[in-house]
Amino acid sequence: MSAQGRHIVCPHCTSINRIPAGKDARRAKCGHCHQLLFTGHPTPVSARGFATHIQLNDIPVVVDFWAEWCGPCKVMAPVFERAAGEFEPELRFLKVDTEAEAELSARYNIRSIPTLMLFHKGNIVAQRAGAVGAEALRQWLRQHAPSAAPAAS
Repeated sequence: MSAQGRHIVCPHCTSINRIPAGKDARRAKCGHCHQLLFTGHPTPVSARGFATHIQLNDIPVVVDFWAEWCGPCKVMAPVFERAAGEFEPELRFLKVDTEAEAELSARYNIRSIPTLMLFHKGNIVAQRAGAVGAEALRQWLRQHAPSAAPAAS
């Protein structure tokens, strides 16, 4: 984050917003659609929204590649949901449906689901395949995005 603030992509309209340093990001609203920039929930994205989020957010972005028919994905979903509530606004959480976004799955060589990928400034920082529990996910996020800590309640 710079002294000027950080750029955050709106999960609703994908507009880019600058949150000034020192402002509580959890209360920040989009300048375009006026909705909260952080909802405490993962955001489902298309290929277009995915590209905007991973390239233009100044914060790391965690992506869950999943499918509706996948049992382990269903087990992982509430864990990922809770992590979004804990780690936002230091991380952005996205969900990519591998059935609807097959091109993204192919581009990132997704062979097993669920697969989690952590991006920062468009680059892959870390990835892991398979469902994980809440504590394992927290440890993985802390290890690969050390500046991200669960938000204080």
